[in-house]
Amino acid sequence: MNTIYPAGSIILAPLSGYTDLPYRRSARRFGCSYAFTEMIDACSLSYRNSKTNKMLDRGDDETWLGVQLVGGKADKIADAVEVLNDHDFDILDFNLGCPVAKVAKKNAGAALGATPDDAARVFSIVTARSRFPVTAKIRILDEDNPEPTLYLARLLEKAGAKAITVHGRIRSAFYSGPVHTTIIQAIRETVGIQVIANGGVMTAESYKSLKKESGCDCVMVARGAMGNPWLFRELTAGQDYLPPCGLDLAGEMRRHTLEMIEYYGETLAMKISRKVILDYLHGRGYHRAMKNNVSFLKNREDLLAFIQPLEDGPAGKLVVPDEFPFPERSMRPNP
Repeated sequence: MNTIYPAGSIILAPLSGYTDLPYRRSARRFGCSYAFTEMIDACSLSYRNSKTNKMLDRGDDETWLGVQLVGGKADKIADAVEVLNDHDFDILDFNLGCPVAKVAKKNAGAALGATPDDAARVFSIVTARSRFPVTAKIRILDEDNPEPTLYLARLLEKAGAKAITVHGRIRSAFYSGPVHTTIIQAIRETVGIQVIANGGVMTAESYKSLKKESGCDCVMVARGAMGNPWLFRELTAGQDYLPPCGLDLAGEMRRHTLEMIEYYGETLAMKISRKVILDYLHGRGYHRAMKNNVSFLKNREDLLAFIQPLEDGPAGKLVVPDEFPFPERSMRPNP
């Protein structure tokens, strides 16, 4: 079997609104070798939208980069693939698994994947026109019966897919509930192309379970890496892994967001970096009052002043300097 990824690969999923160049560079600092652009809408790309074109940027330091396309209109998909052919990617992945409403209403993502014959027809357009190897990302179609998903996988293989990434939840489950690894395993045992397991990887333990139960050598991670680029190190270091301390957290957050400022310019970067900062803080014990102030970060100086006290960690209480740049908003812990 020819494979797209070496055995044991841990792949950063295409994350809409997240996996831009600064985000990928952050993940790569901690061991991520295989990463994707954000999910690219075929219509926007077909119309040569400038914002969408920027999403295709590849850093000079990126030795491997995939691009993911999503869409439901055959003519726009065909045109979008031609645009992608003028860029430099290692693979093109076609999304048949995104469950969000704004994608589904265009009969794209998981909505298209739910009709296997239509999905294969559209997928054939991509494989016929792409100069890159083409892969697919799907969701399981039935939690109890593997046959619908196996049918989809076989059609995609016949249509030219070089690999299939399978998210082990149905569309309506979105990102919660059990990952149905037995169906991923059934797909792996049925098709003659590489299958990558996806769904629920948040820790080393969940990573090992997904690999073992699905039988897949390669795993794709998504939400587990949001605010936690250290996940890639955790999944490879085993018992030697040490979680980030406050100094590590503040240092990477500072570097990541400053790279966003350099990439987007200060005004835009400060708007889109707020969700990134909140992801870094999530679940690490920092007080709600501190998180609330993320909404008011306006410039580089605000950002640096906000990050500095994070170096000491939450320490069981709110850690802020006596002089904080937002005196009009209380930074006191709630009683």
